Amino acid sequence: MSASQTLGGPSRCGRVLGPSLDKIIKNAAWRKHSNLVSSCKSALDKLETLSDAASSDPTSPLLGLSSSDADFVLNPILLALDSNYAKVADPALECVSKLFSAGVVRGEIDGKDPDSILYKIMESVCKVGGIGEGSVELALLRALLAAVRCPCVLIRGDCLLQVVRTCFNVYLGGLNGTNQICAKSVLAQIMLIVFTRAEEDSMDVTIRTVSVSELLEFTDKNLNEGSSIYFCQNFINEVMSASEGVPDLKFSQPVAVLQNGESKGEEEEIGEEEANNGVELGSGGVSSKIREDGFIVFKNLCKLSMKFSSLENPDDQILLRGKILSLELLKVIMDNGSSIWLSNERFLNTVKQFLCLSLLKNSALSVMSIFELQCSIFMSLLTKYRSGLKAEIGIFFPMLILRVLENVLQPSFVQKMTVLNMLEKIAGDSQIIIDIFVNYDCDVDSPNIFERIVNGLLKTAQGPPLGSTTTLSPVQDITFRHESVKCLVAIINSMGGWMDQQLKIGDSDLPKGFESDTSADSHVAPPGEDGAVPDCELHPELSDAATLEQRRAYKIELQKGVQLFNKKPSKGIEFLIRTQKVGNSPEEVAAFLKKNTTGLNETMIGDYLGEREEFALRVMHAYVDSFNFKSMDFGEAIRFFLSGFRLPGEAQKIDRIMEKFAERYCKCNPNSFTSADTAYVLAYSVIMLNTDAHNNMVKDKMTKSDFIRNNRGIDDGKDLPEEYLGGLYDQIVKNEIKMNADSSVPESKQANSLNKLLGLDGILNLVSWKQTEEKPLGANGLLIRHIQEQFKAKSGKSESVYHAVSDVAILRFMVEVCWAPMLAAFSVTLDQSDDRLTTTQCILGFRYAVHVTAVMGMQTQRDAFVTSVAKFTFLHCAADMKQKNVDVVKAIISIAIEDGNHLQEAWEHILTCLSRIEHLQLLGEGAATDASFLTVSNTETDEKMEKSVGLQSLMKKGTLENPAVMAVVRGGSYDSTTVGFNSSGLVTSEQIIHFIANLNLLDQIGNFELNHVFTHSQRLNSEAIVAFVKALCKVSMSELQSPTDPRVFSLIKLVEIAHYNMNRIRLVWSRMWNVLSDFFVSVGLSENLSVSIFVMDSLRQLAMKFLEREELANYNFQNEFLRPFVIIMQKSNSAEIRELIVRCISQMVLSRVTNVKSGWRSVFMVFTTAAADDRKNIVLLAFETMEKIVREYFPHITETDASTFTDCVRCLIKFTNSRFNNDASLNAIAFLRFCALKLAEGGLVCTDKISSDGSSVSVINRDDSDIQSSAYIDGHGSYWLPLLTGLSKLTSDSRLDIRKSSVEVLFNILKDHGHLFSQAFWIGVFSSVILPIFNGVCGKRDLPESDEQDSPTLRSSHHDGSTWDEETSTVAAQCLVDLYLNFYSVLRPQLSNVLSVLTGYLRSSIHGPASTGVAAISRLTGELGSKLTDDEWREIFISIKEAAVSMLPGFMKLLRTMDDIEVPDNSQSCTSTDTSSDHGFTNDDLEDANMHTVAYVVSRMKSHIAIQLLIMQVIIDIYKTNLQLLSAANINIIVETVSSIASHAQQLNSETTLRKKIQKVCLILELSDPPLVHFENEAYQKCLDFVQDLIKNNPSFAEETNLESQLVAVCEKILQIYLNCTDNQYEVQKSVEKPVLRWVLPLGSAKREELAARTSLLVSALKVLSGLEKDSFRRYVPNFFHLLVALIRCEHSSGEVQRVLCNLFESYIGPMIMQ
Repeated sequence: MSASQTLGGPSRCGRVLGPSLDKIIKNAAWRKHSNLVSSCKSALDKLETLSDAASSDPTSPLLGLSSSDADFVLNPILLALDSNYAKVADPALECVSKLFSAGVVRGEIDGKDPDSILYKIMESVCKVGGIGEGSVELALLRALLAAVRCPCVLIRGDCLLQVVRTCFNVYLGGLNGTNQICAKSVLAQIMLIVFTRAEEDSMDVTIRTVSVSELLEFTDKNLNEGSSIYFCQNFINEVMSASEGVPDLKFSQPVAVLQNGESKGEEEEIGEEEANNGVELGSGGVSSKIREDGFIVFKNLCKLSMKFSSLENPDDQILLRGKILSLELLKVIMDNGSSIWLSNERFLNTVKQFLCLSLLKNSALSVMSIFELQCSIFMSLLTKYRSGLKAEIGIFFPMLILRVLENVLQPSFVQKMTVLNMLEKIAGDSQIIIDIFVNYDCDVDSPNIFERIVNGLLKTAQGPPLGSTTTLSPVQDITFRHESVKCLVAIINSMGGWMDQQLKIGDSDLPKGFESDTSADSHVAPPGEDGAVPDCELHPELSDAATLEQRRAYKIELQKGVQLFNKKPSKGIEFLIRTQKVGNSPEEVAAFLKKNTTGLNETMIGDYLGEREEFALRVMHAYVDSFNFKSMDFGEAIRFFLSGFRLPGEAQKIDRIMEKFAERYCKCNPNSFTSADTAYVLAYSVIMLNTDAHNNMVKDKMTKSDFIRNNRGIDDGKDLPEEYLGGLYDQIVKNEIKMNADSSVPESKQANSLNKLLGLDGILNLVSWKQTEEKPLGANGLLIRHIQEQFKAKSGKSESVYHAVSDVAILRFMVEVCWAPMLAAFSVTLDQSDDRLTTTQCILGFRYAVHVTAVMGMQTQRDAFVTSVAKFTFLHCAADMKQKNVDVVKAIISIAIEDGNHLQEAWEHILTCLSRIEHLQLLGEGAATDASFLTVSNTETDEKMEKSVGLQSLMKKGTLENPAVMAVVRGGSYDSTTVGFNSSGLVTSEQIIHFIANLNLLDQIGNFELNHVFTHSQRLNSEAIVAFVKALCKVSMSELQSPTDPRVFSLIKLVEIAHYNMNRIRLVWSRMWNVLSDFFVSVGLSENLSVSIFVMDSLRQLAMKFLEREELANYNFQNEFLRPFVIIMQKSNSAEIRELIVRCISQMVLSRVTNVKSGWRSVFMVFTTAAADDRKNIVLLAFETMEKIVREYFPHITETDASTFTDCVRCLIKFTNSRFNNDASLNAIAFLRFCALKLAEGGLVCTDKISSDGSSVSVINRDDSDIQSSAYIDGHGSYWLPLLTGLSKLTSDSRLDIRKSSVEVLFNILKDHGHLFSQAFWIGVFSSVILPIFNGVCGKRDLPESDEQDSPTLRSSHHDGSTWDEETSTVAAQCLVDLYLNFYSVLRPQLSNVLSVLTGYLRSSIHGPASTGVAAISRLTGELGSKLTDDEWREIFISIKEAAVSMLPGFMKLLRTMDDIEVPDNSQSCTSTDTSSDHGFTNDDLEDANMHTVAYVVSRMKSHIAIQLLIMQVIIDIYKTNLQLLSAANINIIVETVSSIASHAQQLNSETTLRKKIQKVCLILELSDPPLVHFENEAYQKCLDFVQDLIKNNPSFAEETNLESQLVAVCEKILQIYLNCTDNQYEVQKSVEKPVLRWVLPLGSAKREELAARTSLLVSALKVLSGLEKDSFRRYVPNFFHLLVALIRCEHSSGEVQRVLCNLFESYIGPMIMQ
């Protein structure tokens, strides 16, 4: 035991080598291996003597030993490996493994040093596999993996390739499946080791252990022998972990950083073919050895993967397995690659040069495993390295993925499933999806990959078209459909996830620029089009959505132009020039065609170039002139020229093109032919030869001699050299002239036009060859070279600039591309399939699509998806529902919860569904329908809805007549107002059974889920909650307006959500309420009384809840909240509703009175409307509440907003107008007085409003200064005016007590609180309050010429047409005078207004008001007296004079109406009523036509006389009272007034005919005569007395104004009047020259009476004359002497006249005669 422990000596190497050498010795055949045995023993002996050296030899291959010792002790191992004997080779391999695992071996192993012992050992290890034993193969693999794994040894170059090759061979020819799996695993692990080190450029790296099971994903599953996978995994794990735990392993490495070496050698090894075909290696120049090794291995794996079977041996399975393995290893490398492959140009170029070429060459193979591997590798490239491989991915995606995806009719099932699975993985990475769209679909020169993916998935989801033949079985078709839908769902899910992530990162709402102006300069060329951009430049951010949109729009327009060109070239060119995609010069168009822009049809290019229109001709010339044929052979030149287009079929077009070609060729090669004609003819001959030689339809081919003969004499009559023509013939026959894109394979009839548009025809032709399975034949070399040229060409274009985007706006453009296909795919699949998995996927797709479109604000798309989901609920035809429809209902609820913030108008569909669910659930529960208590009273039928019943009894015969159930079972369209709107059609028992079963299905959706949507509304943002409310109002409206089945579900929910959201900020709540308010008003005015009552009750509940909240001052929201009550109250025709509103408002206010703030305004508006209602109970109910509010809660009314006081006043005034209850009206007036009192006390001033001096405004006392008064009124005038104006208007009420009360209250208020009013405010009060009261009285002064004959009953009328009684008039006038006298100091300027009112009384044609006016004027002047100025007196007297005079014209005009009226004699009227008048009128006619007018004239005359006398009396009284205060001018006005009245009286009395007519009328109508004589007597008597008194008391004035002459004139007038009465002919007699004798007849009784009446006046006049002084009498007696004489001749009724006359003659005239 001790011997074995010391076997090999004390050195570290010895401990590893010793046991192995001993085992070799034991296992060796002594004779056969004698040399080996002796060598082993010598090595053991040597090891016994060696120990680890203190300082190791850096050149030694073994740690602690010198180079020579190391070679010596390793030699036996080399011999054992070369022995070709398993028992000896096995321990040797084991020893090698341990040496590498223990970290004993050091240094670099490379084929450049073939003499190195380590290289020899590695070489022998690689060869030992030929022994052919399983154990040896495993040991060999262990040793190789340990060697590569060892961090102290660098195996590189040929040695590394040999190691890989050896493992390859074991895999290909291993003795059993386990060994082959092990070889594959070892190879994969070696790749990981090599490329992990290469990526880090270091030996000191952490290496991942490969997973064996993953390696068997695509192939070799058949190699698994029970536990092979487990065994191989342990095998790998054991080797990888063997070196762990070795002390100081990493720090004792001899080569930490190896010397760099030139990479030139490896580049040379690529070989001529690859160097020509591939992209050149990057300009890395010098790279480390570690990386060089990686590049070599990678290159060789790629080359190995590109080996193809020969035509002689197409079934070479070994070559196929090797190809597959190399692809698997490449997959391992790319799957585990780090970012160095992208960031390092050398790594990236390696991928482009070798891996892409490998994928390209293998793309034509139909071997499934190769296709799967290619897809997997491509997935890695796409996932990790897409930013550096933009052009390559743009080629491979259509070639590998889209080609298979778009093959709908005859796809390979496995292949397409592979593609679908891969697309599902791609879709799972949202950034890949976004990047694909940005870098390809938005790039002009790239294919629309994203669009084609979506459309391809749609085609697959829809399956083969109807009537088409397909190789798919039904199961396969269903599988495809399911998988494609899954992919679409994954895509839209990824888009949503990416959007959510970006929005979360941005931590902000969507940018406002979403609605960008799509019309903005869409013609701008895409960026980078002109300048060359460095290859694979990475643009990390392109956040400008507008730029992306421009690029996308540019591409779409360009493609549209190309499509137009391919249909009609001239129109396409015109469109491209118009949209600025091409310049408008022929040169630019030619360049565009020559560039052969992606998708242009070469045949159409040829057609266009051959056109004879001027512009097309110039384009063709520019096109040909752009070629340089210098030094080109003619055949080469024509081939080069025709490479870009196909010659047209029309000979004339060919002629034009060839003619120009010949000219250009001769211009470039002037010495080639004698003239251009030669080139033209030869070109034509070459075209004909090409067609002849390569057209299968031509049977007799043209020979060389034929060709030469045909071209004789074409060179200006000479022949071209036969050798030249023969060479040209051979060249054309051997190599057809064709376009670059032409392929030997004819185009498939079903080729996608999009492929052509994207320039992928050639590539897809390459991969569309039909090949048998397992025959890996190579691809067409020319096509591959062509595609490589495309790689090179695209690497310098703008599309190689890779854009990474984080702006979510890009999703808008993506959605525009994919929404319609997704909607179609999800809808069709959901409609046609009942498979739960499939339908679940579709529903998920709808949910994700709604999420994306809603958040992005894409209304049209969002609504399309939501509408589709809503329709698929089948709630509108519940009898046809299935489980999938119930799942859709659940999805609807989820959408509402998750995306509610962004649904906007789409909420209507969702809420409609919820409404229908609830309806169906109610039917299922057997609850009574809402319609049972919401029936419209005026329905056409009187049948009542039968009560719904439970599910158990739905099948009973009676319930089949239930209209609600039957309507639902029949179903209807989705857009119908209610479920089952279609009322026609019979219902079968089968339908009932289905319906009951479906109601059971709906039990899956409970009330919680339904209510959750509404409770969740609290979490909606401010915009969303408004949209939610709008939608719910719409749904509720449609429910309530249903003609057959009105429901209240949504209405109840409206109340609930309003309650839930009541705590939102006021701004949001206000917007919500604007919507709710309009809704409640609209429904509250419904003709269905039950609905209206329900709505009002709902509104009441809300208002009660809302009034629980405090409202701060100066806010108006309570008012807004209660406004629906006001509007409905004003507009509703239903008394029940109006009464309900009054009760609701009463209840709310009285129960929440302390909380009501701005709401008072709406409260008063409701009561104001109620006050004018035509229903007594409503008026009284409202006033009852109003009374309580004013009595008990008045302080609350103006607590926060004093302006509500005005509303309160208006409301009370409206109640005063109520016709139902005078007590209520009187109480309302009393409340107005109470309001005025509160207003005066300062009760309106809010306690929190502080005046400018800092103190609260207090009550203004009567003694406060004017400054305080004016300040108060400035603040409160707006409150006083409505109150006062209201009372003012009330004075015109038709009810006496109301009029009287309102006048008294108004003037009492003014009297009590007028001290608070400023002078300016008083002016306003007078103009707007006081004067309007008296409009009826004083308004007549404004209408002196009014035609009063039409108003025989005209009285003192008010402005609104109502009349004032005498008592009210009297009270009003007295109050006005009292008010003026009380506030004279303030109201003094209003004297004119007061006088206008009072004289208005005088102007009235009624005696009563005139008396009132006279009394008021008398009192006014009496009270003021000495306070009045001379001007004010003048104003008073002029007003009185004007009042008197102004009545005369109107009165006289009235009298003139009598002129046209014929009054019959009394005898006629008494004896016979049938007798006609002179004018042919009967008495009846006369009475009907004129008697009323005549009676009115009589009445007016009497009133007029009385008023004139009153005016005369009052003015004389004022004079007498204030004699000392009056100026001469004012006295003169009095004199004029008195005289004018007296003159008027005389004039009136002189109308003899009128008097007689009136006397007759009065006799007929049995009326008393107007006191005309009395009027005249009184007027002159007063005038006489007044003038006489004036002369007596004011002699100076009398002297100044010569009053005595006026007095005498009055007396003369009196005498003349008397004489006229006695003798009408007096005046005539006086004028006759000769005296005429005539009989003096005695006077009649009437005359005597009149004379008797005038006697006293005559006596007075005579006494006045007799009272004159003698001088005065002498002076004036000539004027009246003849009158005195006439009096002597007259007959007198009284002796008094004679006595006075006698006295006059005796005392005055006699003495004068006697003198």
